[in-house]
Amino acid sequence: CSLGQGGVVHNISPQSANLLKLFLRKDLHRITTEEIDDYLWAGKGSNDQLRNAVYGLNGEAGEVIDLLKKHEFQGHDLDYNEIIKELGDVAWYLALACTAIDVPLSSVLQQNIDKLKARYPDGFKTEDSVNRKE
Repeated sequence: CSLGQGGVVHNISPQSANLLKLFLRKDLHRITTEEIDDYLWAGKGSNDQLRNAVYGLNGEAGEVIDLLKKHEFQGHDLDYNEIIKELGDVAWYLALACTAIDVPLSSVLQQNIDKLKARYPDGFKTEDSVNRKE
């Protein structure tokens, strides 16, 4: 994906274009995972799309880590607005990865919630984490 003059996006998949339209909405804070799924659901992506998504996801997560590193070890202020921007990029690539493997983002999130509820039925406790069976 590249941004051309006048903000025109070039070389972008239909799924990514749909997601970009969604993310550019003014009422972004009201977007649900189901809406993201609806925008993305244009069919299964490719292995290239999956690799791009996973590489991007890790790169953007690294950007968040870098902001924390600079705060903790280099005396920078912790800028939540920058963290929010980077987390948006993380969300973008996570949604793109879901599209590439033909699974709704909402399904991935629900499976994670179900896994954590099974692992910590009484809520998270450090002792349960240290002595985890699975």
